[in-house]
Amino acid sequence: MNLTARESDIVFAIMRDLSHGYPSRELRLRVGRRLLDLLGADYFASYVWDEAGGEFCDRAAVNMSDENLGSYEEYFQYHDPITPVLQRRRAATAVSEIMPRSRFERTEFFNDFLARDGLHYGVNYYAYSNGINIGDLRIWRGRHREDFGRRELAILDAIGPAFTNAMRLALMGETFAIANRNLLSAVDTAAAEAGLTRRESEICAAVLRGLSDKQIAEQFGISFTTVRTHLQHIFKKLGVSSRTQLPNRVLLH
Repeated sequence: MNLTARESDIVFAIMRDLSHGYPSRELRLRVGRRLLDLLGADYFASYVWDEAGGEFCDRAAVNMSDENLGSYEEYFQYHDPITPVLQRRRAATAVSEIMPRSRFERTEFFNDFLARDGLHYGVNYYAYSNGINIGDLRIWRGRHREDFGRRELAILDAIGPAFTNAMRLALMGETFAIANRNLLSAVDTAAAEAGLTRRESEICAAVLRGLSDKQIAEQFGISFTTVRTHLQHIFKKLGVSSRTQLPNRVLLH
């Protein structure tokens, strides 16, 4: 597939964004704006699939109204004749590939949701990691443009694997950050109850993260013996006899 010089510049810019380490929502917004430029499109939306809740969440959008997207999240995603089919595809797919245009334009989904913001021709890409949908790219053109062709779908498919990897890394980082905040909150609560010192709280958190005594000593610049002394004080104050009992005492107390 041959790209023009302008298209190549945009693709390189997208790849820079994908390798930057942005949070997942910022990542999708940046890529979405560039994709509109690259594909000659007008509207962009992106969601992350919540498997447990059975719904799309964490919206990122360009040129679409909050009110209309709110109606999608509250109602239309549960009365959507195209997205469940598109979501099962592992390649960029135009809406016109799964439903005839004449039929599509008679649906409530088109007339009461898409048309309100001017969306007319669409293409979706769904990123999967280990069989789980971790994010999507929904790109639309207005009525004044033509439908997406095979070339645009091929360009989106070429970008897709890098987008999937960037989303996977971003979501992993966000999950770790949330878990770390929850861990520190639990340690703070236990520390306050048991009267742990600041250093004892830090070492307790390090143990719960799975660090060995040697790794803890290196992290805090103290001796191995000092780490063991702190651990003895932590065990005594928390009423446990070993590091293996700490998770139950701190996290499940």
